[in-house]
Amino acid sequence: MASLKELKGRINSVKSTQKITKAKQMVAAAKLRRAQAAAEQARPYAERLSGVMASLAGKVGGDSAPRLLAGTGESQRYLLVVVNTDKGLCGGLNANIVKAAKARARELIKVGKDVQFYLVGKKGRAPIKREFAELVEKQFDTSEVRTPGFVEAEAIADDLIARFDKGEYDIAQLIYPIFRSALSQDPTVDQLIPVPSPEVSGDSKDAGAVVEYEPGEEEILEELLPRYVKTQLFGALLEREASEQGASMTAMDNATRNAGDLIKDLTIKYNRSRQAAITTELIEIIAGAEAL
Repeated sequence: MASLKELKGRINSVKSTQKITKAKQMVAAAKLRRAQAAAEQARPYAERLSGVMASLAGKVGGDSAPRLLAGTGESQRYLLVVVNTDKGLCGGLNANIVKAAKARARELIKVGKDVQFYLVGKKGRAPIKREFAELVEKQFDTSEVRTPGFVEAEAIADDLIARFDKGEYDIAQLIYPIFRSALSQDPTVDQLIPVPSPEVSGDSKDAGAVVEYEPGEEEILEELLPRYVKTQLFGALLEREASEQGASMTAMDNATRNAGDLIKDLTIKYNRSRQAAITTELIEIIAGAEAL
């Protein structure tokens, strides 16, 4: 049985940990509001850009279609762009992203596809390397900036497009978390390159409208497709930041509650041990007095 000194030391240690988790929870809550607002504000722009692309892509086809839209004509080599966080203490967020990436890799390998990984963020590297060390093509570090933004998304997009132009892969898929709430962040897999042709819904207000583009659809798509890739990556980074803060706030809240429960249990043990020690001393005093 632990001594009174050991129990008191454990109680003080848990209290110190509880202060840290509580402070981390409050910081994550403050950052979550900004990160969530940024992610939600970026979504309408991406949706509108997809609508414009749908209109343009419907007018371009065959040999005139840009390579980023038409692809290489093959689907053998896959590049999985996995977006993880740079910091820990965010529950099972990174584990879920890695799980989705590994599952997708196994599916592709099972049907005979060649798979490589393009890792963004630090926390997903080690678990993926343990199983697919020889398949990790590139590791892009975003930890040097406080909040990754469009500059980092543009750098990643330029690198991916350059690799695609060199023929290093046929299809790139983006694996990242979508922020739903502080309790829910869903890993998702989207095709990034070649850019999937969005479909125009029949009830869209632009459906059936006659639109003339100047200078031309092909020229506009040549400029628009790289921006679309950058926008998708930028949105993924924003979703990652919001997901990280939401998961961190929830995890730290649970840790704070668990620390409180542990403090209560240790305090009860401490009081019982102290009471037992006092009782033993009293019995010894009484026994000594009776012996006299």
